Amino acid sequence: MTGVVDHLVAGAVAAGVVASLTPLTRWLSFRVGAVDHPGPRRVHHRPTARLGGLAILLGVLAALAVASQLDSFSQVFSATSEPLAVGLAAVAVVAVGVIDDVFGLRAPAKLAGQVMAAGVLVLFGVVLRFVYIPGDPGTIVALTPELAGLVTIGAIVVMINAVNLTDGLDGLAAGMVAIAAAALLWWTAVAETTRLDIPTIAPLLLSVIVGACLGFLVHNRPPASVFMGDTGALLLGLLLATAGISALGPVVAPTRSDFAAVSVPVLVPALVLAVPLADTVWAIARRLGSGSGVFAPDKRHLHHRLLAIGHSPRGTLAIMYGGSAVLAFGAVAISVLPTALVAAVVATGLLPIAGAVVWRWRRNGDVVDGSSDAGQASASPPEPGRREGL
Repeated sequence: MTGVVDHLVAGAVAAGVVASLTPLTRWLSFRVGAVDHPGPRRVHHRPTARLGGLAILLGVLAALAVASQLDSFSQVFSATSEPLAVGLAAVAVVAVGVIDDVFGLRAPAKLAGQVMAAGVLVLFGVVLRFVYIPGDPGTIVALTPELAGLVTIGAIVVMINAVNLTDGLDGLAAGMVAIAAAALLWWTAVAETTRLDIPTIAPLLLSVIVGACLGFLVHNRPPASVFMGDTGALLLGLLLATAGISALGPVVAPTRSDFAAVSVPVLVPALVLAVPLADTVWAIARRLGSGSGVFAPDKRHLHHRLLAIGHSPRGTLAIMYGGSAVLAFGAVAISVLPTALVAAVVATGLLPIAGAVVWRWRRNGDVVDGSSDAGQASASPPEPGRREGL
């Protein structure tokens, strides 16, 4: 029971600090010019600050500092270097995000900053030690230290940009990350895998992520008064990836029968972010096919289409949150419940969500493709802090 209370304390500290400090980041954003202005592809209708990620960083660091004094986490702080690694990597990736939000960074420079932050984690031992290659039979490959570092950096960078790609609607990125972290936190409590007796930061970090996201949603829910910007999106992607890697770290030589369980830290974020990622891949293909730039903004993303067929911003969030939660918690349930039962529950959960989308679409039609503002948006240059991709 003490452990549960300590997790709640850590999450509450993160939520309280983020909610309290976010208004200060709004003030700072206007002072330094880190502001998103309304435009053809924007959902918001007023200038909005985009340095909210700084409050998320401070909330995370404050929660970790408090957790270091709690009995439940004493081994994590005394026996591992993971808390220090998380703190240093978080500060590094936030520095990259702040520069991008204020001044704008080219994709190569931004990618280099992400690799640097991921490299900090690898240097402190936060690495993936094996990969699963699907097949019949499947193969689990133990990675050499050198290859493990490269794979880990690649996985972290992918997750960072996956979260960044979801940050296109008020409350979307923070909510999606909170759902993924909550599902992974449940997995750390119910998973039955062969483990070394080594403490990891994963459960603590997941509690902190959930708390920080909820605290930020106080100000970021529609209509948002502040955006997290790349500062927050890069940070949340890094933290979510770190928690998943840390959770897998102590698993020893998993067998094929363990795959459903040990793959959850990979499956949950992938499923939660699958729709936004697929949407972005389709956007890139669409732009290449039309001859426009890959990073040229438009209003044909999924959340734009849901808004266009008549869903409110809150309704659009509910659809995307609901689908993500069903898939995320379904992925965790596979490790502890019969697959057929989980599949039936997931299908039942997704049915009303799909029905709501189809009903609106049949009633109002998809007005995005032919709209004039979509065409105008395609010609608009991307702005720092809210553009897609790297």
